[in-house]
Amino acid sequence: MSSLKGSEKVLRKVALLLLVMAVPAFAGSGQKKETVKVPATPPPSASIRSSGPARPSAPVQRPATPNRTTTVPNRTTTTPNRTTTVPNRTTTTTPNRTTTMPNRTTTMPSRTTTQPGRTTTQPQRTTTQPTRTTTQPTRTTTPPTRTTTQPTRTTTPPTRTTTPPTRTTTPPTRTTTQPTRTTSRPGQDKTLRDGTRVHMSPKGQIRSVDRNGMHIERNLHGGRTVVSEHNGARIVTTGHNRGYVQRPYVTRGGHSYYSRTYYSHGVYRSAVYRGYVYGGRTYYGYVPGVYYGPAFYGWAYNPWPGPVYWGVGDWGWGGPWYAYYGYQPYPYYAGPAPWLTDYLMASELQDAYNDQQSQDNSQDQTAQDQSAPGQQGPNQTTVNVNINISPEVKAAITEEIKQEIKDEQTAAAQNQQSQSSGPNTNNPGAPDTVNEAPPALTHRIFIVSSDLAVSADGQECSLTQGDVLKRVDDNPDADQRVGVTVLSSKRNDCAANKAVAVSVDDLQEMYNHSRERLDDGEKVLAAKQGHGKIPGVPGGADTVASNVPPPKPDTSAGSALQQQQTQADQTESQVQQEAGGSGTGGQ
Repeated sequence: MSSLKGSEKVLRKVALLLLVMAVPAFAGSGQKKETVKVPATPPPSASIRSSGPARPSAPVQRPATPNRTTTVPNRTTTTPNRTTTVPNRTTTTTPNRTTTMPNRTTTMPSRTTTQPGRTTTQPQRTTTQPTRTTTQPTRTTTPPTRTTTQPTRTTTPPTRTTTPPTRTTTPPTRTTTQPTRTTSRPGQDKTLRDGTRVHMSPKGQIRSVDRNGMHIERNLHGGRTVVSEHNGARIVTTGHNRGYVQRPYVTRGGHSYYSRTYYSHGVYRSAVYRGYVYGGRTYYGYVPGVYYGPAFYGWAYNPWPGPVYWGVGDWGWGGPWYAYYGYQPYPYYAGPAPWLTDYLMASELQDAYNDQQSQDNSQDQTAQDQSAPGQQGPNQTTVNVNINISPEVKAAITEEIKQEIKDEQTAAAQNQQSQSSGPNTNNPGAPDTVNEAPPALTHRIFIVSSDLAVSADGQECSLTQGDVLKRVDDNPDADQRVGVTVLSSKRNDCAANKAVAVSVDDLQEMYNHSRERLDDGEKVLAAKQGHGKIPGVPGGADTVASNVPPPKPDTSAGSALQQQQTQADQTESQVQQEAGGSGTGGQ
């Protein structure tokens, strides 16, 4: 029995010993299985906590938070035509959050339990929890592109048709419509019982009369012009035993041509004029009887190789007219145009002097009869009248002559083209089919060819032969007059730089008179070229007859003019009695 008990004790000791040996081995094997390698990133510092008795531990894993993508549905607000596109907005909510828990090592000290007779020693238990690294993924919230198409708010800014108002730069037809000038003449107008219209000067003198198709015009020196039309003939009386009769001649190229027979103190001559229908009225322009070749016109227009000195002796000027006006010619001539300028001005002044002498002699004889013996008549010319033409005015006349030469050259070419067909005498005087302005409205510089009564600054004044005018208006007024400026004048005439109104008919007759004078000057040049001081024309100065040559003079013109003169005397006498005028003409 005692032996059994002894062996039993031995067995218990052995079992206890085995148990004690088994516990550390078991603990070591468990530790190997649970050990986790620490990552390379150094863990943040943390305190080591001690816990109670050792217990098995497993790595704690928190469930990973999945990517949170908040998708805001496309909100399309349609604003008429306004599309506001908000670009993708990437909001990165949280960057990678890495929470690293350091290794937690729990060391249980060795526990030795001593029971009487039994000493139980538990080995030291060290529990190490692995580093817990919790990495939360980057949460990227990308709200979708919000295209806020706002509802068609048609703020299509109302089509501002800034179509710049059609600026018709078709170069605007430069209608230089000058402001209508008040060209009323001083004095008063009267209408008699039979419809006769009369204009009286401020002093009660008759200035104009219109009766039964006859127009009578008086100037300030007593001169008279009478115009009438009978059976297609136009009769114009410009003084005692002077004037012209115009009749229809031929029609060519849509233009009507008229023959004029001039009569002066028993002498006849004829010329051709072309009709210009403009503004409902017919005007008449001079047509040369002969034309020159292109070489002559080029020679006449351009300067000569060198200056030509041509004194008063070369002109043959002398006598009282030259001393009376004191006209100064160019000191030398650079070409034909300046030479023609002096020729034209000298011709006008000679005629003006002769006419003035004729009027003075006629009036002086009447006054002398009423004067005491030895007394001088009141109107006898004794004082010289110097005419001052500035270099600028002469240059303007020269340029006008050069333009005339160019126009004549063009007309000569047209005349050459129509040489093959003779004059068409059928339907003479038919109305013109082309509405074309007369030369009076296309040229600017005019030399007065007969005395005119006009007004400046509300006062009557006179324009006499040889005065120089410049047209400044383009369109005639209701009385068919245009504004002109006086460039040069004689003593007692309208002063230089004064603005006056002249009828288009009167300007046209000034042009015609100068044009005829220019023809005469060209004939003189053609005869002198190549002789003496004047250079020659290359190829000569041969002429070609006009396609509409002048007819023979109408020898009945003298009697027609005399008859009209008598009728005008009777009309003025009757009008003076009916209108109560103080006389005809004069100042």
